[in-house]
Amino acid sequence: MAEPRLVENYHPQTASQRRIPESIVFWDETLRDGEQTPGVHFSPEEKLRVATLLSEIGVSVVNAGIPVVSEEEARAVRLVASAGLKAKVLAAARTVPADVDAVIRSGATHIAIFVAASQVHLKYKLRMTQEEVLAVSLKSVRQAKEAGLHVAFVTEDTVRAPFDFVERLYREVQDAGADRLVVADTVGIMTPLTFRWYLTEFQRRVHPKDLSVHCHNDLGLAAANTLTAIECGARAPHVCVNGLGERAGNASLEEVVVELEALYGIHTGIQTERLTELSRLVEELSGIPVAPNKALVGYNAFSHEAGIHTHGILANTLTYEPLQPETVGARRQMILGKHTGKAAVVEKLKERGITAPDPLLLELLHRIKTGTESRSKDDLRRFLREYRHLFERPGLSDDEFWTMVDALGIAAVTT
Repeated sequence: MAEPRLVENYHPQTASQRRIPESIVFWDETLRDGEQTPGVHFSPEEKLRVATLLSEIGVSVVNAGIPVVSEEEARAVRLVASAGLKAKVLAAARTVPADVDAVIRSGATHIAIFVAASQVHLKYKLRMTQEEVLAVSLKSVRQAKEAGLHVAFVTEDTVRAPFDFVERLYREVQDAGADRLVVADTVGIMTPLTFRWYLTEFQRRVHPKDLSVHCHNDLGLAAANTLTAIECGARAPHVCVNGLGERAGNASLEEVVVELEALYGIHTGIQTERLTELSRLVEELSGIPVAPNKALVGYNAFSHEAGIHTHGILANTLTYEPLQPETVGARRQMILGKHTGKAAVVEKLKERGITAPDPLLLELLHRIKTGTESRSKDDLRRFLREYRHLFERPGLSDDEFWTMVDALGIAAVTT
């Protein structure tokens, strides 16, 4: 495996403030929360392909989905659970007996039981009291434990729920047999400093045997908050390939892994050199393009055009790259365009063993710049219009929906 270059980015004294677990359990949510990205649907066979690669590169836990959702989803979970993967296969369930039964029948060895906790969720979504939530949670945890499953207990919107209720709920489900407790920042409102306080207080009050976190990226802080949680002792971070997930997505698998390896010097056990391969597979199967400027696996992550940058990279890659592209299975690209400098042209000519005098180099450089500046953007604009159209309404079109309604003979109720 290509070793990341360690970056000394913190004062040694900060190490004493960290309580990083000895081993990190990467819990991948690509096939569950990632599939909840608007417009994304994985077939059972596609889920198996992704789960197999996740397992091969060293991911510890793969959430295969929610089997009660549909017959096809149940088949997908069974397919992944019976594949003999090294990774533990998990399936999710609400605090509903039929949901837990569906997981038990799926063959998954791990279950994530989830329920909402915040006042806004209880009042407007569940329409349940705290006492009712506690009762169904305890019943579901006991049902899953009696079936021999490893139980993770998750509350949606944990960080916006009353702390006294959070403390009581998690204490009691742990006493009832929950093996792992998951704190969720469901709408991505935590900052690293606030999350550090919250998790420190959570551990002081609840004393979790095994702490996990689920961070969303609504404000762009999912990876940072996940790293903060790991620093606070969280052992099982939730991640998604390419940062997929509801709305703005979840903490990105590739980012959290490489940040731990390169910035913290922690050996994660993940084959980082296969991360680009994994990213491209999920991009293809999900239909969600990876942003060109996506950290580590974006198509421009190791690309250089500006003359001062390419000159520095040619002298020493550390000038403008924190680690080698081979670390994540990518490759470096020198892009020829408007901002290209002479050093990049000289390097490009070497590919054919060509050297050229300065007057010819300058003329070639001039033609490169004017050629790219005069290039039409019509093709790019057409692509962007088509892209926007696809993702403005990624699900069924209105025409498709109303055709279904008409076919079923559903009519408006007249009064």
